[in-house]
Amino acid sequence: MDTRNGEVNLAARAHWIPLSGFQLRKAGVQFDAVRVDGDVGRRIADALEVMTAGDPGPIVAEANGRRGIYFLLAPRSTARRTWPTGATCFNAAVGRISYVPVPALRGATWPLSWRCPPYEPDRFVHTMLLLSVVREFLAAA
Repeated sequence: MDTRNGEVNLAARAHWIPLSGFQLRKAGVQFDAVRVDGDVGRRIADALEVMTAGDPGPIVAEANGRRGIYFLLAPRSTARRTWPTGATCFNAAVGRISYVPVPALRGATWPLSWRCPPYEPDRFVHTMLLLSVVREFLAAA
């Protein structure tokens, strides 16, 4: 990230981010993901941003349908954990193939956008932090 203007350095962007539009990426290869739909997902993203001083790792927001929030985590970090009902995991667990929509950093990507863009190629949402926040918010919902 260029700290002078707050923009993501495109030269250092992760190779799994498309140059334009959006693409589906196979979960479990470059990252795992957890999706929480609707307002609860947005409140979880808000909480993570506060807890991490604005840098929780990459988070993708969906503007239509389920209005899902996708939290991108390190590959192979979600499969052996118990996630509460309301959190959908996307990973490469045995017998499972799943895909996650990933928008470009700029341009027309609707209905997807980066809620929190990836500032470093191998920086992801912290799995245990997300799990504890998701448990807290989904238990209250």
